[in-house]
Amino acid sequence: MASSSRYGLIAGNGKFPFLVLEAARTQGLDMVVAAINEETFPEIEQHAKTVYWMSLGQLGKLIKTFKSEGVNHAIMAGQVKHKLIFSSIIPDLKMIQLLASLATKNTDSLIGGVAKMLEDEGIHLIESTAFLRPLLPEPGVLTRRAPSEDERRDLEYGYKIARELGRLDLGQTVAVSDGACIALEAMEGTDAVMQRAASLVNGRMLRIVKLAKPNQDLRFDVPVIGLATVKLMARLKVSALAIEARKTLMIDRDDLVRDADAADISIVAVV
Repeated sequence: MASSSRYGLIAGNGKFPFLVLEAARTQGLDMVVAAINEETFPEIEQHAKTVYWMSLGQLGKLIKTFKSEGVNHAIMAGQVKHKLIFSSIIPDLKMIQLLASLATKNTDSLIGGVAKMLEDEGIHLIESTAFLRPLLPEPGVLTRRAPSEDERRDLEYGYKIARELGRLDLGQTVAVSDGACIALEAMEGTDAVMQRAASLVNGRMLRIVKLAKPNQDLRFDVPVIGLATVKLMARLKVSALAIEARKTLMIDRDDLVRDADAADISIVAVV
């Protein structure tokens, strides 16, 4: 990373933004944080020297803030609920202009438009995992237990569906049980997909596949799993999970794997 670079962090919810700040600090970098009122954990103020709070629709304020702070490289980290983007924001003039320019009103096109606006203002959006490479798993079985034959068949079926789902630029997550596709992700997120699937299978075991889209833009949309994911899987009788190797962020990896092993859940990273 060039020493002349000044980094900004657009922080969503969860631990992801905190991990980015910590990793950047180990490299001697202090980031300017744009914290989102609707999403960012308030504890962010204890982890960064410079924090500006703004609402999700305040694109003009984001650009003005970063430019005034001399930010020329930015990272987006942390979830922003997709439904919030399209239902709850009050857009400022910059955001209104952006929304009017989009031919397709999906999440990727919206955030891609934000990235282009930032670029036009001299703020280069970089991959959100730029400082976090060690947290991206290599291919292989990540837990003590490999998938059983039945689980492997369900996961392989799920891969095919997930790849197609991603190609259509919809969601990342597919729930499968006993050779049947139970639920697909749209805007609701992985947890909601698992909960919906569990409500449909009457206690039967579920298998979950969560893959990056074929052309996933890792600047603003990285698949993430954490301890909460595994706890929910255990409660919903999810026996196996497949994630994308080198493209999925595993937060609290050691604890995550320990909890998965304790619940007899198999997790595998695939390419």
